Amino acid sequence: MTNPPRVRRFARSAALAAGLVSALLLGGPALAATPQAAPAAVAVAPVSAKIVGDICYSDLPSQAHDTIRLIDAGGPFPYPKDGTVFSNREGVLPKQTSGYYHEYTVKTPGSPDRGARRIVTGQKSHEDYYTGDHYETFDLVDFTC
Repeated sequence: MTNPPRVRRFARSAALAAGLVSALLLGGPALAATPQAAPAAVAVAPVSAKIVGDICYSDLPSQAHDTIRLIDAGGPFPYPKDGTVFSNREGVLPKQTSGYYHEYTVKTPGSPDRGARRIVTGQKSHEDYYTGDHYETFDLVDFTC
C-alpha cells in the first residue's frame, strides 16, 4: 500500500493558524467589513452538535504519540487500514476533496480490535486530528503545547 506523502513538521506559521481558525470558526476566509443594509429577517441555521476542538499534543494518550511518530516516519503501520482514505462521511471535519484525509489507528490497551481511537491527517502541515470516540468528535492537535 502506498501511504500519502507526509509534510515534515515545522513551526506553525501565523498565516496557517489564522486561515485554519477562519475556516473552522467562520466557515471560510474572513470578509472585510463593508457597509451593507441590514436584512429585514435573518434565517438562523441549525447548530451542529459535532464540533472540532483543539487538544495539546502533550494531552494526547501516549499511544497517539506513537502513531504520530509512525506517520512522520512513513510507517510501517500495525494495521492494514492505516493510511487509507478517510471520507469524512460524518461531516465533522472541514469539507475537502476525496483523498484529502487519511486515517491511522491509535492503539487502545485491552481492546480486542482496533478500538475507537484514530489520528486523521489532512494534507496541510500540522493538520492532524485526534478522535477518541470513533469519529463522533475531533480535536485538532496543537503541537505548540
